Amino acid sequence: LPNDKGKLQASILGACAGAHYVRNVAPAYGIPVLVHSDHCAKKLLPWFDGMLEADEVFFKENGEPLFSSHMLDLSEEPHEENVGICKTYFERMAPMGIILEMEIGITGGAEDGVDNTGVAKDKLYSTPEDTQLVWDTLSPISPMFTIAAAFGNVHGVYKPGNVRLQPELLDSFQKNLGPKVGYEKPFFFVFHGGSGSEKSDISDAVDFGVVKMNVDTDTQWAYWEGLLKFYKAKSGYLQGQIGNPEGEDKPNKAYYDPRKWVRCSEETMRDRVVEAFKDLKAPVP
Repeated sequence: LPNDKGKLQASILGACAGAHYVRNVAPAYGIPVLVHSDHCAKKLLPWFDGMLEADEVFFKENGEPLFSSHMLDLSEEPHEENVGICKTYFERMAPMGIILEMEIGITGGAEDGVDNTGVAKDKLYSTPEDTQLVWDTLSPISPMFTIAAAFGNVHGVYKPGNVRLQPELLDSFQKNLGPKVGYEKPFFFVFHGGSGSEKSDISDAVDFGVVKMNVDTDTQWAYWEGLLKFYKAKSGYLQGQIGNPEGEDKPNKAYYDPRKWVRCSEETMRDRVVEAFKDLKAPVP
């Protein structure tokens, strides 16, 4: 499909189709489901605009937005510009009850075509002033926003010792603002780059106000691992359409049928998600 620069019509179509699909099947599972869009950089704002237009149409017809939340990732921009653009969009989102996730500081590593592997280490840590500006700008609009503050986070998985998380920074941000506004923990934080993190760091981050954690890299591996295990266990049946350990004329369709091995991937990914629920001290579905 065409996905022209400045329009991103295919990106809009794909996101909205996915949101409608989730809304249609979610009731069958009997659990609460959020529909979220992630990591919209400045160059992708036409995509964000298209999703918001879909939200407004759906809201007019149903009294709620199509998406539950959207993320603006303008962390590559100057901090004041980042917060200012977020404010403009949040004023449009708030009347529909849409949650805004925004990012300050920079998450290291590489993700979705953005490579921050060489970023200066001081950029990996937000400051109390950074978080207070977000609060002062967005809280008068609505309390429904979250901050992906940087506390040493890095996308991907690295050898122990290569990533130095400081979740105690999140606690310092809460303590800096809390007495000024009368809340013990005024901020809702997001933990980007959670894959490969120590369980103790995850636990501390949750205690200090993290309400969402991204584990894309770990779930990608979990999905692949299901396929890998299946292949290793059934490799003799996966070398051709005909012929396996049971006989040269035996068919192998039951093994290479994607419905077979995709299910194995889904199961290992499910198990990794359950592990993440436990790490985050959340109820396990």
